[in-house]
Amino acid sequence: MNSPSTRPLLAVDEQAAGWAARLDGDTLAPGERAALDAWLAQDPTHRAALSEYCQLSADLEERLPALVASGAIKMTVPGKSAHQPLTFPRIAGIVLAAAAAVAFGIWTMRPSPLIENYATAVAQRAAYVMADGTRVELSAHTSLRFENNGSGRRVRLTGGEAFFAVSKDPARPFTVETPAGTVRVTGTTFNVRTDPTATALSVTVVEGSVQVRPGAMTGTEAAPYSLRANDQLFARAGAVTVTSLSSAALDDALAWREGQIVFNDVPLREAVARFAHYHGRTVKVPENLAGEKIGGRFSLDDWNGFLAALEVALPLNVVHDLSGTVFLTPRPGG
Repeated sequence: MNSPSTRPLLAVDEQAAGWAARLDGDTLAPGERAALDAWLAQDPTHRAALSEYCQLSADLEERLPALVASGAIKMTVPGKSAHQPLTFPRIAGIVLAAAAAVAFGIWTMRPSPLIENYATAVAQRAAYVMADGTRVELSAHTSLRFENNGSGRRVRLTGGEAFFAVSKDPARPFTVETPAGTVRVTGTTFNVRTDPTATALSVTVVEGSVQVRPGAMTGTEAAPYSLRANDQLFARAGAVTVTSLSSAALDDALAWREGQIVFNDVPLREAVARFAHYHGRTVKVPENLAGEKIGGRFSLDDWNGFLAALEVALPLNVVHDLSGTVFLTPRPGG
């Protein structure tokens, strides 16, 4: 799909602008929702176009009145006062073609969105639709950079965890680069996680197939591994394991999307590191406790509840330092 600043105004632009206006202006009726789903399924470019115009609606709310007042855009709304604010939904409700033309005019004033940056704060999850139509969900304390051009699509995931539903485009491969390795696809659904030290890589495939090449920082740089649906790869410290997950295990691996996290005989140091990264906290685990195994399902948002559960399950005490650091100390006589 060409950038909005250079492509001609085609029927798809008018349709995408119209749907964006309806989504911004009101809740779709069941029949309209079915029509939208059918339109999106017709062509992968439809979803990307809709994403562009949905992102544009906020700009229109701010810029359109000033443009009309300055005479840059002339728009007459029958039955409305010249002083009544013009919004994208109102214009689209009058005539969708005009909405598309106005939206296109605003787009030409902006640089082509070849690079997009997304990030989440601590204890925050978020979902986005990128310019190519790919849907991405970010876990807390995660950041990525998306470079989108004619030859390919590249994501740089600097740390954290992300779930991708990649828009299919065989001509433009989709690559996720992390300090711990790379994942290459053309269109599929998968999850990627790198640990805070960038020495481990976990890739879980939900649909389609991917190729994973662990990096030098994991000590496992080698030929790529091919994964299919329900496969999970874990690379760390010179070793790579590939496991075929059951439906229940797959749900557990992706539980973070629902604000949960599931541990099944996971070493204490690893479990604490994942929770601490989510909340942006520092936790010190002594060597004699680091290998203790824990299990269970926990709410990712309940930091204090997780620490309390550790005190119940393991022979340790939780000590909060004035600096904010948490120390796990062996319980006397434990």
